[in-house]
Amino acid sequence: MTKQNMTQQQQETKEVISSKFVQSDEIAHIEEGKRQSFGIQTIQKIFKKPTAIFLVFAILVAFYVQSSVEPTYVLQKVNLDAKQTDSGLSYVYKGKDTPIENPILANDSLILSTDLSKPLTETLPEEEFVLETKADGSLSVEKISLKQHWGLFSLLPALVAIVLCLLTKEPVSALFSGVLVGAIILGKFDLVDAVFLETLATKNAASIILLYLWLLGGLLGIWSRTGAAQAFANVMTKYVVRGPKSARLVAWLLGIIFFQGGTMSTVLVGTTVKPIADKEKISHEELSYIVDSTASPIACLLAFNAWPAYIQAFLFVGGVGFLATEAARLSFFFKSLAFSFYSIFAIIGTLLLCLDKAPYLGKQLRGAIKRSRETGKLDADGSSPLSAKELEGSTVPSYYSPHIIDFFVPLALIIGVSIGTFIATGSPNVRLGFGLALASGVCLALIRGMKIIDVVEGMGEGFKGVVLGSIILVLAITIGKLSQETGGGLYMVELLGSSIPYFLLPLILLAMTIVIAFSTGTSWGTYAVTFPLAMPLAWALATSAGLANPEVYMMICFATVLNGSVIGDQCSPISDTTILSSMATGCDLMDHVKTQVHPAGIATLASAICWTLSALFLT
Repeated sequence: MTKQNMTQQQQETKEVISSKFVQSDEIAHIEEGKRQSFGIQTIQKIFKKPTAIFLVFAILVAFYVQSSVEPTYVLQKVNLDAKQTDSGLSYVYKGKDTPIENPILANDSLILSTDLSKPLTETLPEEEFVLETKADGSLSVEKISLKQHWGLFSLLPALVAIVLCLLTKEPVSALFSGVLVGAIILGKFDLVDAVFLETLATKNAASIILLYLWLLGGLLGIWSRTGAAQAFANVMTKYVVRGPKSARLVAWLLGIIFFQGGTMSTVLVGTTVKPIADKEKISHEELSYIVDSTASPIACLLAFNAWPAYIQAFLFVGGVGFLATEAARLSFFFKSLAFSFYSIFAIIGTLLLCLDKAPYLGKQLRGAIKRSRETGKLDADGSSPLSAKELEGSTVPSYYSPHIIDFFVPLALIIGVSIGTFIATGSPNVRLGFGLALASGVCLALIRGMKIIDVVEGMGEGFKGVVLGSIILVLAITIGKLSQETGGGLYMVELLGSSIPYFLLPLILLAMTIVIAFSTGTSWGTYAVTFPLAMPLAWALATSAGLANPEVYMMICFATVLNGSVIGDQCSPISDTTILSSMATGCDLMDHVKTQVHPAGIATLASAICWTLSALFLT
């Protein structure tokens, strides 16, 4: 090859290589452009979703509140019915004698001597017990608590959880988001130690985990492995149940019988009736509605439980004779039950549903009933029932013969121990009942020939079956605690003025308690916030209006707060009774909430009319 030809070939090679580098560079630019475009498109897709936009906005607002908004401090006063014991002063709280620690005189109170309208410059105690000697020489004890709220921002944690529950239909992420927002407002950035560990360390949370994860889950797993629930369903179907109507009536009657309290009733009735209801093609939405609406409402009406002892402590009003002593307040409680209109309408409404006579079920609940009867589908398409597949049906070993005794002995222990301890001590020991029930279920299975490996596997499946529900319960407890710390309930109460017509007070108390209970997921927490303010206000209005029957007026206002808190708690997706009703009946949480709201709303409207008319014509 000549020198000229070699030079020409080298030149062509250089041009080819150069061209390839240029193409490679262009490709690199194009790929980089694609990556940037993909990143931008991804961000655009995320922020096109209303869920993401709402959550990001809520978090930014929470950071703004935490850094720039000063809390408003509020004094909460509760007059205690104190008594002298051998160990000192004490008062009754939740049915038990509670010692009054470090009582002080009013002049020595740091809280009372501080101007709360100005920013605090020193750390004050959260509560003080203040002593005062009355003109007649008797001793008065007042519990002074220092609370705080951030105005409308106080409702943000619960608002985030509820809105995201409705948008995503997925409660775990929604509740966690609400917890995150509440923690930011309070400056608790260490979610593990400052929020979740603090919540899990409480007796309430420990009880939830012990009872509804270990004891309930283990018992349901044993019943599934022994076939006990199915054996019970077969016996009931053979001798009692003759179709959907009688199956629902069994659920309603059990709700009346288990009147001890909301969580106990929902678990017992739901787990007992579910196998029968499933066999009779009763939708999980209608079953969860029956279970939920015969839980707290019946506990209000048949109040031979822990409710009166807890609530009476918040009812004292200075100078009001019929609320002066604990015995008088308990008497007032029971006399007021005739005005518990919502509880009455809820019980009647579920009975009419059982009899196929309910006139106001709503489109969604009627649709669920029609779907289950015509197609046999107990859940809506795309639903996520809280009861896992491990608890659906039974996994009985081939060598084991199911018997109804496996079901009735544990159930009898739950009922017997709960009612027996209530009669003996005034407070039902539900955990003891479930613990003995689980132990008896295990012993019966072993005695009747089941291998220990199958017993352990059955319990394990039961634990797995309720894990999701237990997680939701813990998150609900956490967000309820954070909502109380941010002062959402106090803020709602402060919005209520005293210059209102007396006959409108029941309606205002109703709206206020529904919002507080719905936002916090607790009726008892709402009582603690509302009663100490609502009862003195009701007495002041009754006095200024010159009512002929002020005690009746006080009963009406009391019943409004009692029932309004139940309404809000019952309809809230972050309430323990709502979650447990869904879990025990195998229903999707948001399906239960959406189908229950309409009949509960109609009952609430009818109750509001009755309370207003009672205030106008009976006082």
